[in-house]
Amino acid sequence: MVDLVKELISGVVDSVLKEILKKTTGRVTTKRRRRKTRPAATTAAARKAAAAAKPKPVRKQVSKRRTAAGRSRQRAAKPR
Repeated sequence: MVDLVKELISGVVDSVLKEILKKTTGRVTTKRRRRKTRPAATTAAARKAAAAAKPKPVRKQVSKRRTAAGRSRQRAAKPR
């Protein structure tokens, strides 16, 4: 009976250890590492050069009237 309990416990411990070790081995590169190793074609400079090639049409500016809440917020933000 003691051997049966010992075998059962050791089996559970072994399976838990295998599960834990299995999860720690599959490491994925971090976002920072992926950002640093990007190809040159996708960098900000390359995107800026592509955007300069065909300019977008200029947007007409629309005047925006502040709401009462917006004015209040602006007054509260001013240092006195």
